[in-house]
Amino acid sequence: MRGTERPEPSGAVRFGVLGPVAAWNSDGPLALAGPRQRAVLARLIVARRHVVPVARLIDDLWDDPPERALGTVRTFVAALRKALEPDRPHRAPARLLVTEGPGYALRAAPDAVDAWRFETAVSEARQLPPPDALRRLDEALGGWRGPAYADFADEEWARAERSRLAELRALAVERRAEAALACGGAADVVPDLDAHVSRHPWREDAWRLLSLALYRAGRQGDAIATLRRARATLADELGLDPGPGLRRLEADILAQDAALDPVGRSASRLWSEAAASYDRTVEAGARARLESTVGLIRNLAVTGAGGLEAARRHRMAVVEAAEEYGDAELTARVIGAFDVPAIWTRGDDPELARQLVAAAERTLAHLPRDASDATRCRLLATVAVETRGARTPRGPQAAREAERLARHLDDPALLAFALNGTYMQSFTRAGLAPQRDAIGAELVELAARQGLVTFEVLGHLIRLQARAGLGDFPGADAHAAAATRLSERHELPLVGVFTRWYGALRQAASGDVARAETSMRVASAHLDEAGMPGMRTGLLPLALVTLRLAHLLPPDVDLAPDWGPHRPWAEALALAETGRHVQARAALRALPEPPPDLLYEALCCVEAEAALRVGDRAGLERVRARLLPAAGQLAGAGSGVLTAGPVDRWLARVGDALA
Repeated sequence: MRGTERPEPSGAVRFGVLGPVAAWNSDGPLALAGPRQRAVLARLIVARRHVVPVARLIDDLWDDPPERALGTVRTFVAALRKALEPDRPHRAPARLLVTEGPGYALRAAPDAVDAWRFETAVSEARQLPPPDALRRLDEALGGWRGPAYADFADEEWARAERSRLAELRALAVERRAEAALACGGAADVVPDLDAHVSRHPWREDAWRLLSLALYRAGRQGDAIATLRRARATLADELGLDPGPGLRRLEADILAQDAALDPVGRSASRLWSEAAASYDRTVEAGARARLESTVGLIRNLAVTGAGGLEAARRHRMAVVEAAEEYGDAELTARVIGAFDVPAIWTRGDDPELARQLVAAAERTLAHLPRDASDATRCRLLATVAVETRGARTPRGPQAAREAERLARHLDDPALLAFALNGTYMQSFTRAGLAPQRDAIGAELVELAARQGLVTFEVLGHLIRLQARAGLGDFPGADAHAAAATRLSERHELPLVGVFTRWYGALRQAASGDVARAETSMRVASAHLDEAGMPGMRTGLLPLALVTLRLAHLLPPDVDLAPDWGPHRPWAEALALAETGRHVQARAALRALPEPPPDLLYEALCCVEAEAALRVGDRAGLERVRARLLPAAGQLAGAGSGVLTAGPVDRWLARVGDALA
């Protein structure tokens, strides 16, 4: 669907916002009278099926509302209803543009709005093989008729959604180029990518893909020239040096690295030969195969999103296969060999974590008396890491015992793994950033001395979080830079997930709300590809709300996104913000203590804001007690991704309300 082509509706009304705002039914375009009537429709689409209060509509439609603004809005709504449902009997209730509570909502079907279909297509394409992804993205990008909400480019209420959709469109262009490159269409994507980098000169992935396409099309000189143009553009427009991806690609092109070949012939041949030799040498079903397999799975987990997802799929299967031998020490080795550093305190697969903890506990119970302390230590460290984010006494107990054994054994690799468990269990209350900073410092020193690269990166990321929580951003910057250098040198792409979010936090803390919001949306879009649902789910809406709270702005809670485990706090604040005080107080009473994780303080602040708005004394006393240990710190900044502002300011506001 390109240019002036229209959607293919099937009876129901379809809406278009990827260009000028429009609507169609089976008979063709619907007549929408006047810019303000279209603005009402567009504003309701932005709300994504949620109610927009009439007062908000009036504020959004006029800088200086006329005296009869309320009646005018009702006239617009009546005209829209007639256009959208022309066959609705007189006085019959509207089914599409409905009145609810204090305002109106457009109850469009999930596939009725072109922007919503576009989001779905971009998300689904990530899971498809390259040829299918290419077709899906071609179709999705063809649906754009111009800039999103093109006729409302200057409206404040459309700005965030226009920015989000523009970012998603740029991401789709790059994913389409990646799919085309994987299908061998290097020469075909060069013109589109060249135009793309002209429109988005700050997008390093666009420069990388253009240079790679040129190289694969046999234009090595043009590829290098493009990378140097990217370097000059980034320096002139943003004052930045190219990131690790562009620097690595330039070095690989100059070296004519065989890995740039899409097939990876050399590496593939070596891998196949080694695997064949292993198959011939090691007996099928041998226990050695299980231990070798878990080593492969461990390496997979640090290679990127696909590897991380594959590691999760296979990990428990290998443990179950080891248990079938009835040899507790073999099972312990298989479980304990997966010492992949973990930095986020909410697991990606809670059911897998539960199964792994159960297997580790069974194995601990069946170990022979003469089993080594190192074996027990690895199992205990696994329990500590896999019970993260849960309020259970077993997690902290296992962490303490694992660390005690590792220090007694004087085994650096074992101590690094045990310290990871200690870190994961260090979120029992607010204000523990100094303790985590000490854990990170020991990990950095220990891992650097012993060449344990992944744990050295972990230590820097822990210190990045801790220093941010303590308000020491120069210190946090240094650890972000160190983690980036190590990730570039050792090909650890997932590090970029955390440093990208840290950049957004840095902007939030500096007061640049608009840039911070954009950076958060960009970081979230990249997080979609990272294979870490435990971090992704609910993070962006929480980050956006805390950003506004940190700068004393109305929270504007949008319950449409997936809030995941944070939804109860969001609902309590949404009720309070919209004046439903009785329901808000009930929601506050029902809130549990936030989980013991990186977002503990942020959720306490969301709860505090709701309690302040409705004057809930019990809630205020509760959050004051929880936040008090973090006095002097930045609420939530210890996550490395968001902040709700200084804890002292929250304590002062709560104290004033209680007084």
